[in-house]
Amino acid sequence: MNKLVGIAILAIIVGGVSVYAVSPYFTESTIDESIPTGAIIQSEIKNNDMIVSHDKESVMEEEAMMMEEVIPVSYAGTFVGVGDGIHDAQGNVFTIPLEDNSNILRLENFKSTNGPDLYVYLATDDNASEFINLGELKANNGNQNYEIPENSDLNKYNKVLVWCKAFGVLFGSAELSTQ
Repeated sequence: MNKLVGIAILAIIVGGVSVYAVSPYFTESTIDESIPTGAIIQSEIKNNDMIVSHDKESVMEEEAMMMEEVIPVSYAGTFVGVGDGIHDAQGNVFTIPLEDNSNILRLENFKSTNGPDLYVYLATDDNASEFINLGELKANNGNQNYEIPENSDLNKYNKVLVWCKAFGVLFGSAELSTQ
């Protein structure tokens, strides 16, 4: 009788762990965070040639200056999945400077296979040997923002990882380079 109770308890534990590990592969989550307020917006001047008619006989060419708002990007990269058919991540990543001198890491057009316990790391390599934890992955699809801690050296921590903390597995990475 005691042996059956032990087997039943073991089966419940194994079943629970299996559900925890496998169920995220069957769920999708989507988020669409906007670019944060306080993002530094620069104005870019674009030249357009315009023909302006002052009267029926004379035509004069003028340069018209048009202002276009642009968000300055310091670092950017593109996600590359592991390529094993199970762990994948794709999309763009870039930093956005804010008016308070902080920076945001933005994942845009992001898509990843889901998994348990996924986190976003800034790391020195794809093995997460040395990393800065930016927090749990908010969703496996969509646009999302993460605060970069003050004094983070993006020349050193130039890899963005989607990392499964529970199993120590990489889903995808993006190498940040200066723009």
